[in-house]
Amino acid sequence: MENKRFTMIDEPFECLVCGSMVSPLNYTARDHCPMCLSSLHIDINPGDRACDCHGVLEAIAIEKGPKDTLKIVYKCNACGMIKRNKAASDDNFDRILEIMSNPHRNHR
Repeated sequence: MENKRFTMIDEPFECLVCGSMVSPLNYTARDHCPMCLSSLHIDINPGDRACDCHGVLEAIAIEKGPKDTLKIVYKCNACGMIKRNKAASDDNFDRILEIMSNPHRNHR
């Protein structure tokens, strides 16, 4: 079984989907845009930047995690891979509610 490794990369970036300037979280690594919730398929293990796909990870669903945390379910628009990431404390809650209320509309 492969060990999951976490590389702490918490740096500012410009979202390639919505154009928002995204600041670091300062408590864990930022892995998606807090405005549109999109991400890029650039990691094999969190933060390693070792994936060659580089497709857009579109938020397609929201799942409830332990202790009332939220997980964003992503589907890569290039390779179709599904992955999950924890929602951040400053994520756009209106966008989260939109995804939760229209889960079928978000699947492609």
